[in-house]
Amino acid sequence: MTSAELGRKGEAAAAKYYQNNGYLLLNHNYRTRMGELDLILYKEDTIVFAEVKTRTGTGPIRGADAVNAHKRRCLILAAQYYLMHSPYADCTTRFDVVEVFPAQGGWKIHCIRDAFTC
Repeated sequence: MTSAELGRKGEAAAAKYYQNNGYLLLNHNYRTRMGELDLILYKEDTIVFAEVKTRTGTGPIRGADAVNAHKRRCLILAAQYYLMHSPYADCTTRFDVVEVFPAQGGWKIHCIRDAFTC
């Protein structure tokens, strides 16, 4: 499996995780010139921008560590662009980082809620 395939499957697993917890998936891989938002979800007047990091093992760099200051800045700018062009501009926003690992018979999901703020 290529890293792109692994990433797509990890994002699908993360989307299913959120949906199983009552979230509505609004967008998947929303692209702007500032960057891409992996998942955009909605629940109880809150828009969640989820950055998904899929890893095959427990290497020295965790998925969340890959969301550095530059990546956070790009995500924030992309989220601001999305909100300006959506009916959800007045909603509360949250940025999550979701670490996804292949596990026997499925996926292990580690969701870091409110991983960073604007």
